[in-house]
Amino acid sequence: NLLAAKNKLEALDVIAWEGNHLVHGDGPAAHQLREQLDSGASVDTTIFIFGETGTGKEMVARAIHRMSSRKDGPFVPVNCAALSSDLIEAELFGAEKGAYTGATERRKGRFELAQEGTLFLDEVGELPLEFQVKLLRVLQERTLRRVGGTEELSLDFRLICATNRNVEQAVREGEFRADLFYRINVFKIELKALRERKEDILPLARHFLNQFAARFGRKLVEMDKDAEELLQNYSWPGNIRELRNAMERAVVVEKGEMVSTASLPLFGPTPVVASSLPQEAGE
Repeated sequence: NLLAAKNKLEALDVIAWEGNHLVHGDGPAAHQLREQLDSGASVDTTIFIFGETGTGKEMVARAIHRMSSRKDGPFVPVNCAALSSDLIEAELFGAEKGAYTGATERRKGRFELAQEGTLFLDEVGELPLEFQVKLLRVLQERTLRRVGGTEELSLDFRLICATNRNVEQAVREGEFRADLFYRINVFKIELKALRERKEDILPLARHFLNQFAARFGRKLVEMDKDAEELLQNYSWPGNIRELRNAMERAVVVEKGEMVSTASLPLFGPTPVVASSLPQEAGE
């Protein structure tokens, strides 16, 4: 119907606006990600994104938010690995004045700030065990109390989690609660490492080349054959983020009419190594 068609067009606009480089290419990984973005955004459920560093986990989360019914609400990202273990509860749940040393006024936590929007917990696998049980309660009850408070606050948010860690292994080793894992592992999206989607490397490189050439006012639109071969044979440990940075530098330093290997900040072809993210995480 017309509404469904309108929503689809809006979704495609969002991908072009923010997630374009993630779905650029004609390989299986790009096609699968397009479908997952569309499906994940259409239902208001918890999403768990798996992927190595640099594969674009936050970009996917932002794209899903902007494609969803909550797009007019806030998108609140949290890097769980960067939270102090002493203040993690106050940071996420908020705190009343005087709840701890330095709490000179009431402070809203990230959950409150995400009301009617999306809360993105990046590196959720790094949360300390003692806090995981408190997080599980909030997710189940959709209520919380600020640190030092007595009032139960009702919550309305969409949760997206992400990790580059094998959480299933962490569960087996007792480093992550099984009940919390089952609670957040609802709709899974696995982002393939760039070395596992080699058919998309050159389309992505050309996309970034055109993007940065336009930004910097350069007329570079092509790469020579040696540069293309280097890009395809490199293992890309930093994934799409590294490729994007490589093409930006190439546009800046290239003096000729085509990008050459001399302008690529790589150390030459490297062996393709096995993914550090076990296959079972995305099954």
